Amino acid sequence: MTVNPDLQKERDSATFESTELTFMLDRGADRTRRRRYIQSLALQDPDLNEVDHRFLTRDELYSSIVRRSVIIARKLKELNLTDLNDQLIYKGSALRGEGSIFAIHDLMLIPMLQSQATEKQRKKWLPMALNYDIIGTYLQTELAHGTFVRGLETTATYDPATEEFVINSPTLTSTKWWPGFLGKSVNFAVLMAQLHSKGKKYGIHSFLVPLRRFDNHQPLPGITLGDIGPKFGSAGNDNGFCRFDHVRIPRENMLSKYAKIDSDGTYHPPISDKIVYGAMVLTRVGMVAMAAGGLASGCTIAMRYSAVRRQTELTPGGIEPQILDYQSQQLKLFPQLATALALKFAARNIRDRCDQIQDDIKAGNVSTLQELHGLSSGMKAFSSLAANNGIETLRLGCGGHGYSEASGFPSLYSTVTVLVTAEGEYTVMILQCARYLVKCIAKAAGGEILPTSIAYLTEKPELKCPAKTPEDVLNLEILSNAYKHRAYRLVTEAGQQLQSLVKSGKPQHVAWNESHMYLVQATEAHCHYYTVMNFVNSIKTLEMSDSLRSVLTSLCQLYALYGIDQHAGQFAQDGYMTGQQLSMATSQIASLLTTIRPNAVNVVDAFDYPDELLKSELGRYDGNVYENMYKWAKDSPLNKTEVHDSYKYLKPMLQSKM
Repeated sequence: MTVNPDLQKERDSATFESTELTFMLDRGADRTRRRRYIQSLALQDPDLNEVDHRFLTRDELYSSIVRRSVIIARKLKELNLTDLNDQLIYKGSALRGEGSIFAIHDLMLIPMLQSQATEKQRKKWLPMALNYDIIGTYLQTELAHGTFVRGLETTATYDPATEEFVINSPTLTSTKWWPGFLGKSVNFAVLMAQLHSKGKKYGIHSFLVPLRRFDNHQPLPGITLGDIGPKFGSAGNDNGFCRFDHVRIPRENMLSKYAKIDSDGTYHPPISDKIVYGAMVLTRVGMVAMAAGGLASGCTIAMRYSAVRRQTELTPGGIEPQILDYQSQQLKLFPQLATALALKFAARNIRDRCDQIQDDIKAGNVSTLQELHGLSSGMKAFSSLAANNGIETLRLGCGGHGYSEASGFPSLYSTVTVLVTAEGEYTVMILQCARYLVKCIAKAAGGEILPTSIAYLTEKPELKCPAKTPEDVLNLEILSNAYKHRAYRLVTEAGQQLQSLVKSGKPQHVAWNESHMYLVQATEAHCHYYTVMNFVNSIKTLEMSDSLRSVLTSLCQLYALYGIDQHAGQFAQDGYMTGQQLSMATSQIASLLTTIRPNAVNVVDAFDYPDELLKSELGRYDGNVYENMYKWAKDSPLNKTEVHDSYKYLKPMLQSKM
């Protein structure tokens, strides 16, 4: 491989080994080697190599994804890849960043069968799901209701005479809308619907519903299915609509591990209504890692391109410098690099906490479920918006070429931006976390012990930032405490604002609505503190060389200081930080850009994204950008002929003037 000399120079001058950071992010060298091996099985398989998807029509892309999904399912069996993590790596590599018709099936249907089905239900349905005898999706969102689950209109009315549920879409707005791969791909679903029995309404419950005949894939009687049409991105995903006209399913098709209906229609509620949303919570936890990975991919593209791209003479007749040498470019890229790492460490911590809480739930302890719901809601929103905004900043940092599909940014942006809305819209998720925070304030006031992620609400923070010198504002403990103070103050003030309105005589729901501004700021501050705290703790506790610790420390300092600079008013509003301290913080940001510059390319190399998955001519590992952009453009279907068929429309007009 011939590597661009500018890019090679960046790697040669780095002060740490990129593989050390790769091993850390993968949680060990063995895991890195295993991941690379699994990736190679997919990336080197000729059955999975196709024409560049960016040149396909939507119909061609969908057909390609169906074909590839089926091949992947077969290959997993042939390769005997039974470990869940191995399967995820293989699928992600084989799909080359596109979707799979089995994605929702694997991420939602199977986990819900495993966690919410009775033993009898698991014995019947789980083998079929694992073997892809059924292909499922998750039917929750409706035409007029999404994140507000309690507002869903689809009904499941129990008929004791036949021991069946009657599934119905009573209004146009109750049409299920958006579920992934619903339009043409799946034949089965987990349905979220309002349970009715004996004239009473019992809220949202989960039901197993066949959608299509297994012999010819035709929709079953009473079921209307279709694709919702082109979207902002994800062109290969046949997101669909579904309507039910009094469709009957057996009583046994209600997921009944926690809630159940007797044959006579008697209802037995779950020990906690939050358990019903367990699979959704797990999905949101995974989205934090997806947001971090998306931003890391964008950083890889922009950083490598900025090392290769040379632009504008600084001195007349002088050599054009790498654009990565411009401070303005560093200010676009380096904070996003720091954010990507911060989110990766936060995602790791959330995943670990999620596993602990899942163990508690399996043991019958659901007391920590609220923590997981609050944490996953807030961090899903916080991380997805940070990644969404960061990728756009990185794209802009690549100039005109960043607008080309060859850059990888259009598809990357459309993949990441959906995370802001999917499985819980940003503001709604922020406010769900805020509701948890308000409850924690009350518990803290009552002397209760709070979970680690929220324990700071039981501690009175320092009133003044102790930083006296520019070096002080680089101290990780001082930075972490600054974020703790901000979070404590804003969360406490949001709670006080809410209570003040209630005491003034306003109904709770009115007071809540009129406190949104405070609650959103409080939750964002809480999530920001959580992210900074985890970045700092990771640097302190994880084993690493001094050289790597130095690099990560600089990036952590930049992440924290950049956040202070962007939210200066919130840190200074109550006098915690002075104008002089904020000026020192800004000055240190400029110094950190210079400190980080020699290692920037090496850090993105540590993310270890193969070119086949990055899908960017700008972000290639070898840095041969211009040769491959030209080659990519020549492969465009429009260039198959010198004169396009549409010339027949131009010809009469042009020749009439001759």
